Amino acid sequence: MRRVLPAWTATLTWKSACFIVVMCCSLAAVLGALVHVQVTRQTVATARDKALAKLHDASRAYEAGEALPPDSGLDPAGLPPELRALAVSGHRATLVADHRGEPLMWAAAPADGRALATAIDYGQSARTIRGLDNAIIGSSVLAICGTLLVGAFAVTRVTRRLHQTATVARRITGGDLDARVADPRTKDPSRHQDEVSTVAGALDTMAGTLQAKLLSEQRFTADVAHELRTPLTGLQAASELLPEGRPTQLVRERVRTMRQLTEDLLEISRLDSGSERVDTDLHQLARLARRVVRASGTDTEVVVVRDAHVETDRRRLERVLGNLVANAHKHGRGPVVVTVDGPVVTVRDHGDGYPDYLLAHGPQRFRSGGKGHGLGLTIAVGQAEAIGASLEFRGAEGGGALAVLTLPGASGG
Repeated sequence: MRRVLPAWTATLTWKSACFIVVMCCSLAAVLGALVHVQVTRQTVATARDKALAKLHDASRAYEAGEALPPDSGLDPAGLPPELRALAVSGHRATLVADHRGEPLMWAAAPADGRALATAIDYGQSARTIRGLDNAIIGSSVLAICGTLLVGAFAVTRVTRRLHQTATVARRITGGDLDARVADPRTKDPSRHQDEVSTVAGALDTMAGTLQAKLLSEQRFTADVAHELRTPLTGLQAASELLPEGRPTQLVRERVRTMRQLTEDLLEISRLDSGSERVDTDLHQLARLARRVVRASGTDTEVVVVRDAHVETDRRRLERVLGNLVANAHKHGRGPVVVTVDGPVVTVRDHGDGYPDYLLAHGPQRFRSGGKGHGLGLTIAVGQAEAIGASLEFRGAEGGGALAVLTLPGASGG
């Protein structure tokens, strides 16, 4: 089973911190190793020179038959066997080895088949190297911590700006087209822009262009609907003067359809612009649902599982339920059932169910499976949002379409 890492490990701050730590540790290790090797080489070379100089003095004293310098002698105690073997074989050599717990630098040379050796104290040099190693480790830790703090501060400034840009993008996605990042770097041409400023400026430009385009479309829709109202009113009045008959009936039906379409377009335009005002009051949900069904003039069953009182705009709620009931009868098959269960109202038919595109993306204007204009459900969604309710479209268990309206602020009835 694949192990899932915590969510915070995917953040840019965490990744940047890990990168900084790895790079600092690698750099500190390389530099520390180089310094350690170089200083150790120099320290050993200095001690070797001293040991060989002392061995030279001991060799001269031995050849002259004089007393040997201190810590010198033939095959002295503590002389490493490998160094003695080299000296006996006719080579001069040096070696660092411990003797009685203390490090010594030994130097040996051949002397009549034996090893003439001398030693100098190497403890101070060893302590110097250990102190240097500790200093390297300590300074590396401090450098890593300092670099990590500075790097985290710098990265946090960048990620904070990225979070702000992402937040604005989510607000725009949610419909707030007035949201802007407003990065000060994008407003001052004299300041050089980094990548984050470029993204923020592009997002603000996109939001402004999108807002202008949507406002233009909303104005166009409203203007067209308003312009159609007057001739349609005259056309309806003229149709009333026609003699009764099948052609007159067809004309009147088409005029009514056009007037309803015009009113729907105006309502959608008002919903898109956000200019609608909500007038809330306390209403009994079951009574309101029964009134909607009676007004629809359809054979719709109302089932009350649990009644509730809701604080909402009665006109808008009736508009939502009325459109759902009308859509169920127009595009589905009976029986159509409206169920009230607390703050949740469902409208179900027993037809073929909602189209796949509607279940995936919600209602779309002027797309309704070949029948109607797709505006009824669009208006229902818009009016539901206006009163703070949520409207979901599902496939009913056992077949059919199911619309679920959930109202806020309900109390028991």
